[in-house]
Amino acid sequence: MHSRQLGGGSAGDGGPRTHLVVMETGDDVLDELGRFAGQADLATAEFTAIGAFESVVLGFFDLEGKDYRQNPVREQVEVLTLAGNIVRAGEGHKLHAHVVVGLSDGSTRGGHLLGARVRPTLEVMVTESPREVTRRFDESVGLPLIDLGS
Repeated sequence: MHSRQLGGGSAGDGGPRTHLVVMETGDDVLDELGRFAGQADLATAEFTAIGAFESVVLGFFDLEGKDYRQNPVREQVEVLTLAGNIVRAGEGHKLHAHVVVGLSDGSTRGGHLLGARVRPTLEVMVTESPREVTRRFDESVGLPLIDLGS
């Protein structure tokens, strides 16, 4: 993984910083984004990405069972859209991302990103938020949801 800050504000002026994170073949997407968030000391950020995966596990949240159904795609796919956010959580970060991938026949699959390996590259634009937000576990849903406070 390689990263570079692109324009935008600096940490001290309150303006949003934008980063480019480029991942390489074999990189685990969620691990690398989590590592980057720690290195860049992100509080809250959003990201988008394009590129390709050698495999991906998509998720669909079953509200009644309060768990994700896993839908693995074990083939090379194009990342048509990857969008999500990063929120500081204790000593680490919580990533929430959804992805739409294109298969070789032109069909698409999508869902919550549960895991993916890059091949050959993934280009991620990460933009920090000027306001830090937190997540709070919602028992009724079974997920940590963004808490905007009062």
